[in-house]
Amino acid sequence: MDKLHAMRVFVRVVEVNSFSKAADTLGLPRASVTTTIQNLEASLGVRLLQRTTRKLNLTLDGAAYLEGATRILQEIEEVESSFTSARKTPRGRLRVDMPGSIGRLVIIPAIHEFHNAYPDIELMLGLSDRPIDLIQEGVDCVLRVGELQDSSLIARRVGAFRPVTCASPDYLAAHGMPRSLEELERHVAVKYFTRTGKVHELSFERDGEEVEVKMAGTVSVNDADAYVTCGVEGLGIVQAARFMALPHLRSGALVEILPEWRPALMPISALYPQNRHLSPKVRVFVDWIAELFERCPLMQGEDVPLDACRGEAKRSGRMEKAVPVAVDSVAMDADGACLCVV
Repeated sequence: MDKLHAMRVFVRVVEVNSFSKAADTLGLPRASVTTTIQNLEASLGVRLLQRTTRKLNLTLDGAAYLEGATRILQEIEEVESSFTSARKTPRGRLRVDMPGSIGRLVIIPAIHEFHNAYPDIELMLGLSDRPIDLIQEGVDCVLRVGELQDSSLIARRVGAFRPVTCASPDYLAAHGMPRSLEELERHVAVKYFTRTGKVHELSFERDGEEVEVKMAGTVSVNDADAYVTCGVEGLGIVQAARFMALPHLRSGALVEILPEWRPALMPISALYPQNRHLSPKVRVFVDWIAELFERCPLMQGEDVPLDACRGEAKRSGRMEKAVPVAVDSVAMDADGACLCVV
């Protein structure tokens, strides 16, 4: 029995949840698909699928075999593609995980660019900050913010942003404007915690060193959008990514505080397993992300002033063409220029 062929048939049956649909998409007789699955189960000595008149269900052994078979087939595809024309025309499914705020405000508004350049790549975008196991979950690449911990992954820095410390006018009216880091002890901060439960305190650069300031807080969240919203609603001081806070700073819903004490720069990195370093589809996606971030000063850690005129669009003389594709966010105009402030 051709094990690779059996793996492909099994994976397709699970994907479409039907023997007949799998046969149609693979160009095989239905009887051949049924026989292949039966022979595979006999060879393994386990039942992979529970069959009913209406649907198919994976057994526990079937779920384990699906995970391994999918990984093996992906690795074969990557190796083969590095020696074929796929190097010039990347194709196939690409699963990427990234923080929700970066995905919604920066990546998705410009994703049509990537699709136009690489129409044969099917993107699966996961928007979350949760830690994931790329190998176990079948993820090809992740975007992560901050210093990296996992040395088993290949990393490439693609951008950076600098947080901004701010609060709402109502909060400042009630608690006063802090004039020094020491005065923050009398204030309240909105807390941000990760999926592991770690709470991030406010941090600043002073005399070349990073200083962490622990503050009282009555609200804690683990979502970047919710974190900014809490700041706008006057629940405390926040230290948010500038690309997220800037529209609120321009509208006056947030006010920057302690501008002389700048938070540390936050690097943005693309990470992928070592067995993906030859993947054409991973390579072109990471290259595209790096180029996209390079066009936007906010994603390079630059401080865009509140009265800035829509970044590159004005400097290139194409302001009249600017058509924002995202509201109250970082966005790109119709020609791909950064509209850092919308």
